[in-house]
Parts: sequence; structure tokens; C-alpha cells
Amino acid sequence: MTRPDRYLERLPRWAILLLVAIIARAATFGNPIVHVDESFYFVTARSMLDGALPYVDVWDRKPIGLFLLYTPAAAFGLPLGIWAYQAMALAAVVATASLIARLADRAGWRRGALAGAIAYIVWLDLLEGQGGQAPVFYNLLMVAAAALVAPGGRDGEAGVRFRRGLLAMALVGVALQIKYSVVFEGLFFGLWWMWRERRRRTHVVPLLAAAALLALVAVLPTALAWGYYAWIGQGPAFLYANFESIAARQPDPIGEQLGNLFKIVVIVSPLAAAAILAFLRGAREGLAGWLFAWTTAALLGLLVFGSWFDHYALPLLVPLCICAAGFADDPRRSPRITAIVLLIAFLGGEVTVLTKRLNRGGPAQFAQVVDAIGHGPGCLYVYSGDPMLYPMSGRCRLSRYVFPSHLGRKRERGAIGVDQQAEVERILVLKPAVVVLRTPYFGERTELRALVIMRMAKDYRLRAQVPIGRDTNFVFALKSGH
Repeated sequence: MTRPDRYLERLPRWAILLLVAIIARAATFGNPIVHVDESFYFVTARSMLDGALPYVDVWDRKPIGLFLLYTPAAAFGLPLGIWAYQAMALAAVVATASLIARLADRAGWRRGALAGAIAYIVWLDLLEGQGGQAPVFYNLLMVAAAALVAPGGRDGEAGVRFRRGLLAMALVGVALQIKYSVVFEGLFFGLWWMWRERRRRTHVVPLLAAAALLALVAVLPTALAWGYYAWIGQGPAFLYANFESIAARQPDPIGEQLGNLFKIVVIVSPLAAAAILAFLRGAREGLAGWLFAWTTAALLGLLVFGSWFDHYALPLLVPLCICAAGFADDPRRSPRITAIVLLIAFLGGEVTVLTKRLNRGGPAQFAQVVDAIGHGPGCLYVYSGDPMLYPMSGRCRLSRYVFPSHLGRKRERGAIGVDQQAEVERILVLKPAVVVLRTPYFGERTELRALVIMRMAKDYRLRAQVPIGRDTNFVFALKSGH
């Protein structure tokens, strides 16, 4: 009788990775509130399909490419659009994991390649990558770019190296329009390409000309986005949202930031230990050495941006999982250790995903909030809560600040282009038909919450108090005659 593991060995690698990814992410499928970030991306994409313009009609500081990425899913409407963007994320995860395995193969770690790819899938659940966070998508672009420029057997052909470098920088350019934080990895790829060409005795002038062309390709998507906004007279709005507002945002307290960083260190430490052990075993020449250098560039990108929320570490997973495959490749001791670590990480990821669903709520509870809001007439104001309430209820909104914490969080004071309190007061003067508040959250401006509560007591009645996860949504309806 054939053992079950023999059947598994006959499956193509992508099928194994797809199966693992489906199991690892199944608890999120169909849930409209996996994470407030991706809820907002979906809401913005849906608004774009209805004619809204990011940074003008819906404000945020993310690149426009991220919202464009969500538009195919948003076109399906609700609830199918939720399934659609999660299917897109699933496909991106499997494709990224497959390329991780291929790079591990190229580095000479064939026996550990599948383990490294599986590690990427299961570690996503530990770092808020269980849904459609931006790195889930742009990691695919960056690992593809890495596969194009990494040292390999075709390095000897100058024309091939240039074309592959050009394509790699094009992928980096698209990734920049999903999240600007990829700039450090993009710089590493570009500088590595230049260093390799110079070592092959390429003359300085043609080298600089080729490098300039590669850099131009990388910045072209961002330049085109800015050019479009400048053409329609909204260039300052684009520049402020995409660049100036990032610098204006206040940092979180250093204690909170260090706590976030410590959490990341703990979560990625098994992968980091495996990568370090692979390095100490002598895996540091050729492509292997290049992969460790890429890991260093990704780590720099994580450290520079501060705050260090869980999902900020998602880009680091790609090179780190490839390097960890170097440890899993050792046939003497590594297979058993690797299997145990992957099993623990998988179970930990499942517990993490399920716990977050219990804490944040699921589709049934969210539907109760939507039912309490009703579907009209009158506009909705989500002072604090999930922006997905806007499209789910079908109600109009009264502000371009759809992401609630832009108006209510301390660190956003002076960094969104308007005075937070003035905008909140302007919205309340317009008398939205329904106002939603969640329970107080860490980092909220308490004086603004007090202002809203005071207005609710004067002009509104509490229509419903709906538990959602460990939180509660308070739904207020405008009193008749107001």
C-alpha cells in the first residue's frame, strides 16, 4: 500500500503550496473585516469606480496603485468583492511562495526549498498577512524582480543582463505604487546591478547611461501618477498626501514602538536563527551571499520607517524564508527540526487568525451593525469603526476622510491637510442621519470623542449597541425634528 506521503510527493510544488495556503487562510474567507486597512483599500477602490478621486474625494497617503489593485475585486460589489480580493491575495501568496522555492533551488538549497516556501505562507498569519495587506501583493513583484537580477547562469550575456535589469526595475516601479517602503530593496537591486556591471569592466559612461535608464523605469509609474494629478490641477494634493503628510505625521511613543519591534523580533526569530545557521555553515558565496545581502536591505527598510506594526515586517519574510531554506537543506539534522518548527508556526498562525477574528468580529456580527444602521435615506458618519460600513450600508458620506483614525488619532494631528477638530465639527453640523462610534481605542484624541458624545446626547438617540468581537459599536440616529 502506498504511504500518504508518497501521494504528497507526486503533487506539483504549486499544488502543495496552494493547499497549505487555503488551509492557513480559510478562516478569513468571506470576512469583510479581516483588518481595517484592507477594508479601507476596498472602500476606496469602490469609491473610485463610483467616480471618486483618491487624495481629493477620498483621502489617504497610500500610493494610488494600491487602490487600483483593489478595483477589479471592488467591481464585483458586495459580498462577492470580499471573496474576490481574498482570492487575489491567495493567488499572490502562492505565486510568491513558488518563487521563493525557485530562488532557494537556484541557491543550491533544493531539499529546503519547499520548507522555505511553506514558512512564508504560515508566517504571514503571524504578522497580519492573513488577508490583503499591501505587502501580500507587492512581495510578489519584488521576489520576481529579485529572480531577474540575482546572480545566475546567464550572467555572462550583457544584453540579457540589461533586459532583465530593466524588467526588474519596472516591477520595482509598480511595487512602489503599491507601497513606497520597497524603495530600499529597489535600491539594493539597482546598486547590485551596477556593481556587477562595473566588475565586468563595463566603461563608466555607458554604465551610468544604462543605470539612469533603469532608474527612470523604476520611477516612471510614480511620475505618471503625479503627472496625471498635475494635469487635472491636483498636483499639490498628490504631493501632500503621498510625501509631505508622511513626514508631518507624529511618531508613536517610543515605548510603544519598541514594544512593537520586540514583538516582530520574537515572531521572526525562528526564521532569523535558521538563516544565521545557514550562513554560519558556509552558505555565503554566489547567490546565497546575495540573498543574505537582500535580507539585510529588507531589514533596513523595516527599521527606518519606525512604528513597526506587525505587517511592516511582511516584506522581510521573503528573503528571510529563502535564506532559512539553507538551514532546512541540511539532510542530517534539519528535516525533523524544520518539520517541528513549521508545525508550531502553522498552529500558532491558526490560533492568531482565529483569535483576531474573535477580537475583531466576523460577518454575522458585522451584519448586525449594518442592519442597525439601515440602508437610508440620509448619510452615515463613522467617527470610529470600520470604513466597510459605508458600502455595506449604501449610505452617503459627508467627508473625504473615510478612514476614521485620520480624524480621531493623536498621531495624525497636523498631518492630514485639515484641522481634525474643525473637520469633525463640520461633519456634525451637516447632521448625518446615523453616527457610529466604537469603544475608545488607544491613541484616540479623547477631547474629540467627548465632543462627539456631547453632540450625540443633544441631537441623537442611541439606536443600537452591537457587540462585535471584543468591541462594541454604538449606532446613533438623528432625532426627529433635527
